[in-house]
Amino acid sequence: MSDLIDLFPGFDSHYIPTDAGKIFVRIAGRGEPLVLLHGFPQTMACWHRIAPTLARHYKVVLIDLRGYGWSSAPAPDEDHETYSKRAMAGDVIKVMEDLGHVQFMVCGHDRGARVAYRLALDHPGRVSKLALLDIVPTSVMWERMDATRAVQVYHWTFLAQPRPVPENLIKHAPTQWLEHTLASWTAKKTLKDFSSAALAHYRAFFSDPSRITACCEDYRAGATLDAEADEADLKAKKTIDCPTLILWGEAGIAAGAQTPLDVWRATFAPGAEGHGIEAGHFLAEENPSATLEALTAFF
Repeated sequence: MSDLIDLFPGFDSHYIPTDAGKIFVRIAGRGEPLVLLHGFPQTMACWHRIAPTLARHYKVVLIDLRGYGWSSAPAPDEDHETYSKRAMAGDVIKVMEDLGHVQFMVCGHDRGARVAYRLALDHPGRVSKLALLDIVPTSVMWERMDATRAVQVYHWTFLAQPRPVPENLIKHAPTQWLEHTLASWTAKKTLKDFSSAALAHYRAFFSDPSRITACCEDYRAGATLDAEADEADLKAKKTIDCPTLILWGEAGIAAGAQTPLDVWRATFAPGAEGHGIEAGHFLAEENPSATLEALTAFF
């Protein structure tokens, strides 16, 4: 991946060791620390259109989640704990502590948003402000998995199948599967809103069989441990204790009859604010100006 274009010139690069391997981070800016967490099937490259501007106001820390991008891809375990959002949230805490920050702001998209809200629920006081992009809680996704939703997000059940069934099916055409997935979740149903340089990063990452397995394990954890953690916290009436912003694409995955904001207010974030953005699932790439405006106003 050394021949890929650097999408974050001026950002420092670091590998930070954790119990599960090395986590790759890029850092720039000064001020209050702000962590940006990408989703599936992407890497930190998804923030390239907004991170440089955010770094004018905050100390921006971009993280490749374990198993994604340039971070280590630890071997999976039978219980899927290695790729649980609770374990990934632990990586974020380790990275930020190594950088000298006990408390920080977090913005997450897709799977990164699931890591972000799990971190906020498990570690009260760590997150000073939280922004979640185009998701509803994992347990709610599974609870509402009717025929329409199952077709829209078929990857939730496909990737969660026992190893190595989805891995074997994807590995014969990983780039084609990746590009179909990306395009299908945009408002335009094309790849036009992705830069060629960012697409090159996504293709390189998703061409590695160990990372395809990591992605599948991410979703296997989502179907088991992550959903169970949500259900336990809902039963205990546990909520997020920091200001929370909910953004979603008006043609995104999270959009529905009930807005994502309504869902979050009824579950983990009763005091949340937020609104829809003219975009599909990939807010920061499909409509970076509106996404940046909303995030800057909130943070």
